[in-house]
Amino acid sequence: MKGLVCILLLLETFVFAVQQQLDGGLIENEISQQLSSEDRRQNPPQTDTVRVETSTDSQQNCQLFFPDIHAALRELTAIVTEQKANIRALETQLKEQQTFILEELNKKNEDRQIAFSAALMQSGSGNTGPFTTDITLIYRKVFTNIGNAYNPITGIFTAPLKGAYMFRVSLYGGGSQSTPSTVSIVKNGEHVVVAHGHQAGFGVNSSNGVVLLLEVGDVVYVSLWSGRWIYDTQNNHCTFSGYLLFPL
Repeated sequence: MKGLVCILLLLETFVFAVQQQLDGGLIENEISQQLSSEDRRQNPPQTDTVRVETSTDSQQNCQLFFPDIHAALRELTAIVTEQKANIRALETQLKEQQTFILEELNKKNEDRQIAFSAALMQSGSGNTGPFTTDITLIYRKVFTNIGNAYNPITGIFTAPLKGAYMFRVSLYGGGSQSTPSTVSIVKNGEHVVVAHGHQAGFGVNSSNGVVLLLEVGDVVYVSLWSGRWIYDTQNNHCTFSGYLLFPL
């Protein structure tokens, strides 16, 4: 903007100077003509000398008052070139900042992707329980563990972010015994919801789910009740799953 203002001022000065010179030249010509007429009447031989002196003075005045248009154009070109370089530098800086922001957002989104799903038996089939006390079930066959918040060695999910989480559990109990099948989803040692099935002589299925608000470091796991049992095969009847609904 400063460069454009300078150019406009230079052009305005140039036009004004030209106009002054033109007006001055006309007046000088008129005066010269009158003086020349009188001088011709009085001193005819000196007319050419006066004209030469007047022309020389006009040229000197033009050189003094007319701005150097070439210098102004060179200055303008330098300003425009500098502004282009500044714009290119700003564009590069903006692109770098945009790339950095996108990378940071992607990292945050990746950190917020939390989901897992696992089955009880790694392979084969068999009963788990009954036991004389409640035990934490360890779901060893991991299907998904995005965010690595579920530990397949302990069977415990640990919340890496504060947020709302959805958990589900399913179970299967064989019918060859009269023992019930009962498990609970537990948060920090507190039983939250129960999946229960009991049907003598036939297989039984049950499931349950819950949305929990977790702080960072809260733990969630599945507990098999004492005196109860569950049965699983390679068909993965007994599962434990969870995922982050949204952070808080």
